[in-house]
Amino acid sequence: MIKILAYVIIILIGFCISPFIIGNTGYIYIAAGEYQIETSLVFGLLGLVLFYCALQLTEWLIIFLLNIVINSRYLPERWRKEAAKKHTLQGALALAEEDWPSAEKAMAKGAAKGELPALNLFAAARAAHHQKNTDSRDKYLAEAAKDPLAKTAVKTSKTRYLIQQGKLTEARAELDALNPTSKSKSPVLKLALDLYQLQDDWQALKILLPAIKKRQIISEKQYEEVEHTTNTALLTAASQHGEQELEKCWHWLSKTERNQPHLISIYARGLCQYDRKKDAIKIINKSLKTDLHPALLADIPKIIDADDEDIRKLLARFEQSHEHDVDYQICLAKLAQQKRDIKVVKNHWHSVCQISPKREYFLALAQAQEQLGENAAALQSYRKAANCSD
Repeated sequence: MIKILAYVIIILIGFCISPFIIGNTGYIYIAAGEYQIETSLVFGLLGLVLFYCALQLTEWLIIFLLNIVINSRYLPERWRKEAAKKHTLQGALALAEEDWPSAEKAMAKGAAKGELPALNLFAAARAAHHQKNTDSRDKYLAEAAKDPLAKTAVKTSKTRYLIQQGKLTEARAELDALNPTSKSKSPVLKLALDLYQLQDDWQALKILLPAIKKRQIISEKQYEEVEHTTNTALLTAASQHGEQELEKCWHWLSKTERNQPHLISIYARGLCQYDRKKDAIKIINKSLKTDLHPALLADIPKIIDADDEDIRKLLARFEQSHEHDVDYQICLAKLAQQKRDIKVVKNHWHSVCQISPKREYFLALAQAQEQLGENAAALQSYRKAANCSD
């Protein structure tokens, strides 16, 4: 741009001074060896400008030819890159259509000269996995692992594929290499959640539960179900491995968890196994003051006997408020059975049948009626049991 401006200025100056030059032309004398040139000043200046223009054109021509020569050396490489882009696009479209063979073939070709070969290899591995071609899948993942940034993604993908194949032992080896902790990425935590549940490794899962909840890996409802299953499995297993393990697991639970009735029920049953019935009754008694949970009501008849009056007195306080509670009435019926008070047993089973008419409840009522000699009523209860669909 500056050169063009300079040329314009020179031309304008030439136009301005040309009348004076024409009036006093002067001359130029050049001698080189035997050659002598004499010309006017105007023609000499014009020749100089033309020479400069020819020199500039020669420079542009040389640069243009050099660019052609240099670029021609890289034409095959450029063609390969363009082909890789084309194959990648074809592979992406095949993946969207779930055309796995075409997707694998196209993505594998696009990985050779693609801009991001690891992405092509991951896509090819996915397509191979859907075709159950594990050898090709693992080969693609091994190639992708050569990129240092892709190593974690490779292990994550391979773990997921092995879980889907049902190869839990191999998947666990890959997952352990990722070392899932509270600082791990969400996909790793999700894999750990799935694999630990499949392997019933509740202790490992218990450690990760706070991080899973914090990261919102699963919904709140799903988390509550997983937490319930984990704590139940841990406490049940601990109760079978000894009193010390039971106490250790119980105190590993949080304060909130130790107030959950279903866990209290498991803990109380475990205490009874190790001749600590008084402690079991004490903790159940404390929980009943807060809520009559079905899990506790179901286990009370298994824990106490006919001589335990404290819990019976506590349950009697809820007779009016829980008159229509099936679990409460069943519990009282079984407790009355312990004392051989068949009339009370019959009354409670009668209440249960009115609240929830089921076959097993009518059968229990019929047995109580038979023991009381009420054969006609018992026969009627048996008929109702036979007609029940539940």
